[in-house]
Amino acid sequence: MADVRHATDPATLRLKLDEEKRSGARIKVVGVGGGGSNAVNRMVAAGFDGVEFIVANTDLQSLRFNPAPNKLQIGAKLTKGLGAGADPNVGRQAALEDTEKLIEALDGADMVFVTTGLGGGTGTGAAPVIASLASELGALTIAVVTKPFKFEGRKRALQAERGLEELRECVDTVITIPNERLLATIARTTSLTDAFASADDVLRQAIQGISDLILVPGLINLDFADVKTIMSGMGLAIMGTGHAEGEGRAMAAANAAISSPLLEDASVKGARGVIINVTGGHDLSLIEVSEASAIIQEAAHEDANIIFGAVVDPKMDG
Repeated sequence: MADVRHATDPATLRLKLDEEKRSGARIKVVGVGGGGSNAVNRMVAAGFDGVEFIVANTDLQSLRFNPAPNKLQIGAKLTKGLGAGADPNVGRQAALEDTEKLIEALDGADMVFVTTGLGGGTGTGAAPVIASLASELGALTIAVVTKPFKFEGRKRALQAERGLEELRECVDTVITIPNERLLATIARTTSLTDAFASADDVLRQAIQGISDLILVPGLINLDFADVKTIMSGMGLAIMGTGHAEGEGRAMAAANAAISSPLLEDASVKGARGVIINVTGGHDLSLIEVSEASAIIQEAAHEDANIIFGAVVDPKMDG
């Protein structure tokens, strides 16, 4: 670091800092199908920095309106750009048709998040193919997916379960978010559009919660190797979130996270690995981080491998 600190030429300093930045973990987020693309849209809109965004879809019209910097149309010959018709087999074949294009987009990543809404055609069918390619390229591969609302019907639910099983075979970790459980966190008057938007935003929270620990300077940072240790070959994972303000906020948020409706019928007690992200404003104290972490560690299995980090978000000041 001394050579950077003592460099006086701005161009030299910039070059050295750029080289240092490139030496960090390269993270790519791939949104697959409609649900995955919508989740990426939310990440871009939220100013989620430090990762490369890619959307892959069979629906050309949807791609045209997507703000993501890297857009891949898959299965153009098969689908003529008209989507997969809610058929996962079409989604799978579409991805297989364009494996070279997908490999080129994924190449060079240390960590790949594949995100989608399971139950439809493109996401359910193409996501396992894309995840498998990322794994074969040597990336730590994390799938972050939603399962459909009950009102979407039995067929979509069955397709989602089959897609989830396929994903589990080809990723290091898959984080599942049951949309039906989101109903417990939103008002009865919430519109259909806002309900799906909430599902998209939970996908964003899951991905950003992990990547921020690596990318965002904070009170306690993790490196890529820490996260890889926890998430390599771990299989099915769950996510809980909690938010609180005022006195005792960190402990209240931690308690809310371990009792989150998103945990379905699971619990952190049986977890073999736990990643804790405590995020707050500039007034977030080390004592608060310690208190929140202690609550979660006490709830987890005594032999669980637990890592935690603390991120400062200026938007949470005050």
